[in-house]
Formats: sequence, structure tokens, C-alpha cells
Amino acid sequence: MQRETGDPARRKVDGTFWLVDHHGTTVSNRTFDGKLLLVLFGFTNCRAVCPRKLAETEAVLDRLSERANRVQPLYITVDPERDTPNVMRDFLKAHPRFIGLTGDRAQIDEVKLRFRVFARRVEDASDPDNYNVPHTAVTYLISAEGGYMTHFLDGTDVEQIASKIRELLAK
Repeated sequence: MQRETGDPARRKVDGTFWLVDHHGTTVSNRTFDGKLLLVLFGFTNCRAVCPRKLAETEAVLDRLSERANRVQPLYITVDPERDTPNVMRDFLKAHPRFIGLTGDRAQIDEVKLRFRVFARRVEDASDPDNYNVPHTAVTYLISAEGGYMTHFLDGTDVEQIASKIRELLAK
């Protein structure tokens, strides 16, 4: 793929990826049987935003009822050094509809670039083995082909998200 150049604000989201799922299998955006992909970025050591976003996404899927079968929620780590497939699998036991995705640092950096996601490791001066990873808290809706459909900013009402997904599924 050729990278876009120029003003980063004018770059479009590219929802294509090749990563490893929480079962250790290499997957791409085309792996999920033609489903729409509801993509969140986060990390398993997140204490506030990520657990809330996962719960909100579950609520969206509940509101979609049988239509939720046409949507695959994905949780892509921004912390691949800690978030191995096994760690992701254990973390997502509480959210069984999600598939966790990880990879090496280069793969994650490439996906962050494609999705225009910011994430940065911030060291904890009092505990060198602990760090935080502030990151973009946007949820993306991606077509099975990897095309950007829409996104939802943090704080968007669950019913608004479900309504927009219903509308796009009807097309």
C-alpha cells in the first residue's frame, strides 16, 4: 500500500489491517465473513476509558439485537509489549463478543497510522515497570473491505451509535 502524504488532517482512515487475534491466528479486515467491523483501540491495563468503551459497545450490540450478528467488534491494542494474545484472551473473557488484536510494535504502529490513532507510552517515574498509554478514544465502523464508514467520538450516546449502525446495515 502506498502511504498518503501531505497534510495529515486530510488523510482518510484506512481500515485495512493484518494482525494476530487473541487465539494466536493471523487475521485481516477481510477475515470476518463480510461483517461490518466496530473497532476500538485500547490496552488491557487501562483503568477507566477502555473498560467503559467496551461496556458501551456491548450496550450498542444489545440494542442492535439480531442485527448485531452482522457486526464484529474488535479491540486493537496500543500496547503490544504487554498485550500478547494470551493476555488479550484473558482480558476479553468478560466481553466474549469482542476479538482482541495485537501484533509486534511495527504492526501496531502501522494500524495506528492507517486509523489515524494517537497513542503514546508514558512512564511512571515512581514505578519503572508500570506505564500508561494515553490514546485516541474513537470507535470506528469499517466495511468488510476495510473502507471507512463512520466513527463515533468518545461520549457519543449508545442509542445514537446503534441508530447509525442500523441505518448503515439497511443500505
